[in-house]
Amino acid sequence: MKCNQFIEPSGADLVRHPVAISRDQRERKQGHRGQVVWITGLPGSGKSTIAYAIDRRLNIEGIESVVLDGDALRIGLCSDLGFSCEDRNENVRRAAEVARLFLERGMVVVVALVSPLREARERAREIVSATDFLEVFCSCPLVVCQQRDPKGHYARAKAGSMTQFTGVSSPYEMPLAPDVVLDTENESIEACVERVSTTVLERIRR
Repeated sequence: MKCNQFIEPSGADLVRHPVAISRDQRERKQGHRGQVVWITGLPGSGKSTIAYAIDRRLNIEGIESVVLDGDALRIGLCSDLGFSCEDRNENVRRAAEVARLFLERGMVVVVALVSPLREARERAREIVSATDFLEVFCSCPLVVCQQRDPKGHYARAKAGSMTQFTGVSSPYEMPLAPDVVLDTENESIEACVERVSTTVLERIRR
């Protein structure tokens, strides 16, 4: 068999290896429970900025945490995906599966991902588990996000050089009942971070 040939295993071929250290044991040693903080919102609404600030805040509190940022995932793990509806759903699924791996090690996982479709976000919640999933919505008017345009993507999308861009040529479905809503047009980054961090700490303290 050549090294560049691959066999796609069926579900029957896959067996989850028994863990030597359980999630509960890890959480007891760390002194806190794991949690997935899923931050969704339009491009330019402040997701990544808030996610990394939450990570810093949790680190100060002695919490084991990690950030899964949408761009970083697209550069690496999801570099083979485009921006069709199917690819966006797969992007979310992969992020949720990685988040679950970290969660099983008792970590707080902060996911900053546009994840524009409700169905995909609900699937992410199912993968992670509802009790461990905190949905945070960065609420910001499209016009404000377009004015910010920190990466120049809105300008490129309007010029036609970037297709299937959320907010211009692809839809964004707002969460119907998010756990936390951040008014990132009017609230400061510090205020947003404080609210989410406080909610997370209340949830994970053992």
